Amino acid sequence: MNREDDITTAPELVAPGRFRFTYPDGWQQGRGAFGGMVLAPMVRAAVAFAAAPERKARTLTAEIVAPVLSGPADLAVEELRAGSGTSTLAVRLIQEGELRAHAVVVLGRPRPGAPGWTPPPPPMRPWREVPPLEATLLIPTFTRHFEYRPTGPLPFSGGEPGAAGWVRPRATPAARDEAYLVALVDAWWPALFAILAAPRPMATITFTADLLGDCEGLAPDAPCFYEARLLGFHDGYAPELRALRGEDGRLLVVNHQTFVVIR
Repeated sequence: MNREDDITTAPELVAPGRFRFTYPDGWQQGRGAFGGMVLAPMVRAAVAFAAAPERKARTLTAEIVAPVLSGPADLAVEELRAGSGTSTLAVRLIQEGELRAHAVVVLGRPRPGAPGWTPPPPPMRPWREVPPLEATLLIPTFTRHFEYRPTGPLPFSGGEPGAAGWVRPRATPAARDEAYLVALVDAWWPALFAILAAPRPMATITFTADLLGDCEGLAPDAPCFYEARLLGFHDGYAPELRALRGEDGRLLVVNHQTFVVIR
């Protein structure tokens, strides 16, 4: 059983290809759990189903089609294909008899001899020099589980449509795996908030992530550096591009999300 303040999320295997996860109270963004908490157990279910330690989660493509509420949910995993180097799995989240999220996770083994490259990091002010944001300034319930040290525009500040800063969970996670990074890259507020005058109810409708690095060698208590930019805003739909880096500048995750303004 996981602590309810721990972002580490481990679903329970209850039958072949079927897992059960109880979404804890206190992680809401509006009615449902925030996207990172929804998707992290789905990634872990796919990894557990594959049972191939040499294959890490490399990409995630997901849609959250309805709010995922506090309480139990079933995660049904189906192997779409297992090749010599990659495995592709689909995960369906069913709650109260209704499909609420769908994800496709691609796992892949390392490719020996393949060259590596990562873009240079942006300017990253040392996190210890950046004061944490007061928790009372943040509205969604789930944000109390994270520490934010912003270096970019604050919500509703009239700044550029972007966001940047350091983020980490307040409770030390039991695992800093691919699912953890998926959750962490979703913990920040939308870049759109910088140009809005006041809060608006919003939801993530599509979520993709490329998992390009890991936390090996990073200090357990060090936050990750987050940056995001708004790509456009039309008819209430706002796509944005996000990136998460380690304290040493290594690129961990690239994330594309589409938000919809509910009203």
